[in-house]
Amino acid sequence: MRISIVIKLFTLTTMLCLFILATIYVGQTIFFKQYYENRKVNEIKTNIQTFKNEFVNRVGNLLAIQKLEQDFYRENNTWITTLDSQGNLKNANDFYVEVKIDSPKTNNIYLGKTITVPLYQMIDINEVLNKTSSQTIAMLVPKARVIVAEYKKDAVFIPYRLQVEKSNLVWVNDKIAKMLDDLTLDIKYSKKENVDFPAITLSGVVTTVQFPSGNESSSFIYTNSLFMDRIKEFQANLLFNESNNKLDSPQILDFVQNDVKYKMFIDPNKDQAGIPTYIFSMASLQPVDEAVQMLKDYYVYMIALVLFLIILAALYYSRKIAKPLLKMNQTTKRIAQLDFSETIPIRSNDEIGELSRNINSLSLTLHSYIEQLQKDIEKEKQLERTRKEFISGVSHELKTPLSVMKSCISILQDGVAVQKTDYYFEAMNKEVDKMNLLIVDMLELAKFESGTYKMEMDAFCIDKLIDGICEKLSLEFSSKRLHVHMELVSVEVMANQHRIEQVISNFLTNAIRYSPEDEHIYVNVDEELVRVKFSIENKGAHIPEDQLAKVWDRFYRGDSARHRSQGGTGLGLAISKNILELHGAEFGAANTEDGVLFYFYLNKA
Repeated sequence: MRISIVIKLFTLTTMLCLFILATIYVGQTIFFKQYYENRKVNEIKTNIQTFKNEFVNRVGNLLAIQKLEQDFYRENNTWITTLDSQGNLKNANDFYVEVKIDSPKTNNIYLGKTITVPLYQMIDINEVLNKTSSQTIAMLVPKARVIVAEYKKDAVFIPYRLQVEKSNLVWVNDKIAKMLDDLTLDIKYSKKENVDFPAITLSGVVTTVQFPSGNESSSFIYTNSLFMDRIKEFQANLLFNESNNKLDSPQILDFVQNDVKYKMFIDPNKDQAGIPTYIFSMASLQPVDEAVQMLKDYYVYMIALVLFLIILAALYYSRKIAKPLLKMNQTTKRIAQLDFSETIPIRSNDEIGELSRNINSLSLTLHSYIEQLQKDIEKEKQLERTRKEFISGVSHELKTPLSVMKSCISILQDGVAVQKTDYYFEAMNKEVDKMNLLIVDMLELAKFESGTYKMEMDAFCIDKLIDGICEKLSLEFSSKRLHVHMELVSVEVMANQHRIEQVISNFLTNAIRYSPEDEHIYVNVDEELVRVKFSIENKGAHIPEDQLAKVWDRFYRGDSARHRSQGGTGLGLAISKNILELHGAEFGAANTEDGVLFYFYLNKA
């Protein structure tokens, strides 16, 4: 069977890429982790030896030793400290209390003595540093009475429990306390007689309290709760397990906490007096696991990328000639579904290129014709909606005046109130005027909402326009004794002057209608960088917050003007809204502290 060169090249490329990728992946995921871990452990062991040599040169200099521990952490990302023969921190003297024993129930050898109780293995450093909510700071103070429990080990007493008398405030070294509980059970169940329990309880008065402020070098060790917890566990094992007392060679221990692997390094040593000490350090292997996991995640993308490149190569080999025809087929299918978003790329001047050009031209022509047709259809729909709304609105709003006129005619026909004939004719005349005003407003609103109205723009001074409008409305201001305050800026705007005059008149008429007598109306023009803001605020009335968006609706009337007898067709703000939208202007209404503010923006000329 004949195999084409395209298939051969594709197969060879695929196998070579996958083989190289698989070789690198196996090597880095299987051997890399062990290599990385062993290298890190050997580096830490070497650096611990260097630490020991430098530590000997700085014995007696507490600050120098604490700085040495911090430098070791920064350089190796490994916590390190030195412990004494009982497992206590050797180089920490800023986290303790001193208690003067005065309990008469204790052995007289302790009476009157002052003992030091280290606190770093009982109290979390965060409880001390968080002074605003710490009970420790509040109750563990000089002159406070406390109860101290100590564990006796070879004539040495190690405090493991501290309690403020007459309170529930207790701090415990939980590791030693657990060991003592187990020891108590052993003594109880073994029924040994005359066995001295290695723990005593003393009480006394706090004489000195030393808490770290967080700025000391030793606080650096206290902040790692996991490291402090491992130190406490090592101390408990050192005190209670005889095998640990014979620790004479470096040990490396493994443990897992929260799915993170750690290495503990315990290096026994002796000081100048021959007393055992320990260099205790802890390193996290999380960077190793993260690096390995990152490689695995990385190779997922690498495999995807290689497969993608292989697919591209296959497409290049097998579809170089057929691709233009497939693209034409795909594009013509989209055109048949009236989707003209895609065009065919023209990459040659042969017959295929010419055909691609003709299809693109056909697609563009059809697209433009269909878009125009859709616009015409939408315009017809808009006109139809406007006509329906116009008929519905006029029919609804004409019911009331027609009813009033019918009532007046019935009264006149019946001769019920002959002496009020002029009154009823005047009432019918007013209703006719209202119907006329309503129809004019409805026609104007329908014109704006039809989508066919074109707004002509010109430049004019808005301050002069406002002065003229206010002068026309001066009688309305006077009839309600309203005080008008104007702060205007002489500036030209680009808009349709006649329509903006109509908007401002509607805003002012609305403010007059809803303002109580003897109130104030503020008219402002503020000039900005490229825009001008016009605002009208009338005092004395508010619009409910849930009604603010509805004031622009047709036939909306506020609560204070529900009755038609108070004037207005309910179309003024709807007309203003359409005029401002045709200008593309930002506008709105908002409640102020003691009134209502209407505003809009216009571009400068």
